[in-house]
Amino acid sequence: MHPVAPRLRLLAALPFLLALAVDLLLFALWRDRLPDRLATHFGGDGRADGFTATGGYLAVSSGLLLSLGLAWTLLVRRRALWGAWATAGFTGALLALLLRGNLDVTDPAAARLRLAVLTAALGIAALAAPAGLALTRLVPREPAPPAAAAGAPRLDLGAGELAGWTRATGSLPMTLLGCAFLLAALVVPLFAPWPYALIPLAIGVPGTALGRVRVSADRRGLTVRPALVARPRLRVPLDTIADARARHVDPLTEFGGWGYRVRPGASGVILRSSPALAVRRRDGREFVVTVDDPETAAGLLNALAARGDDTARG
Repeated sequence: MHPVAPRLRLLAALPFLLALAVDLLLFALWRDRLPDRLATHFGGDGRADGFTATGGYLAVSSGLLLSLGLAWTLLVRRRALWGAWATAGFTGALLALLLRGNLDVTDPAAARLRLAVLTAALGIAALAAPAGLALTRLVPREPAPPAAAAGAPRLDLGAGELAGWTRATGSLPMTLLGCAFLLAALVVPLFAPWPYALIPLAIGVPGTALGRVRVSADRRGLTVRPALVARPRLRVPLDTIADARARHVDPLTEFGGWGYRVRPGASGVILRSSPALAVRRRDGREFVVTVDDPETAAGLLNALAARGDDTARG
C-alpha cells in the first residue's frame, strides 16, 4: 500500500465521524425536548407516518453514518475525497433536521418535516464538498503504477488439444459497499417513503453480486459471471475475439469507477486497480476484467482464436 493511503483514508472517515459526533451531541442537548418516540418517517405532505424509539433512532443513525463512512474509507481515491465529505454533510444534515422536526412535540404524530428539508441538506452537502476538495491538497499524488506486460505469448496447443482457464476474483470493498446499500434499503423506509428504498436496493444487489466473480477462458471465449451463481453472465464469444493481452487498469481514470462499466469503445467488470485481461473484439471494441494471472488467460484465448482462424481458412 502506498504510504499516503492511511492519510487519505483518515480524511475520508473524518467527515462521517464529525457527523456522528454532531448527531450524538444534538440528541444529548435536545433529549429533554424530544418525545420518547421520534417521528422518523414522513409522507409527501410532511406529516409523520412512522415512528422509532429513541434508542432505535440512535442505533439506526449511528449505524448508517458508520456504514457509509466505512464504505468511503475503503473505496476512496484522492480525486474523489470531496464525495465523502458531500455524502457525510448530506446525511448528517438530514439527521439533524429530523431531530429538529421532533423538538417540543408531545405527540410525535404532530411532528412535521417537509421534503423541502432535502434542499437544506443538499446545501450543506454543497458546502462540505469544497472542504473535501481543499483537503485533497494534503494527500500527495499517487505514483503511476508500474506498467504490466504489453501482452501475453500464445500458448502452444495441439491440433485436437482442449484447454480451459478459470479464476475467481473479487473486491472486499465492493462487497462491503453492496452490503451497506442493502442495509440502507432497510433503513430508508424509516425516514422517507418506501419507494426511495428502491434506489439503494438497485445499487446493493448488483454491487454485492459483482463483489466476487468467476472469470473463465475456454473454447467458448471469455465468460464472466457471479462466483456463487451461473447467471447473469457476460460472454465474449471466441469467434469475435481479435486478440487478448494483459495490461494494468486504473478504474477511475479509464472507467470512472468500479463494477460493470461502459464507456465509448470499451466495457468491462472493474473490481480494483490491478492487472487485467483485455480482449479486443474484431469490431475494435475492448472488454476488460480485472483478474489475477491475466497473462495465461490471454495466451490461451490468443491460441484458441488463432486455431479457429486456421480452421476457418482450411
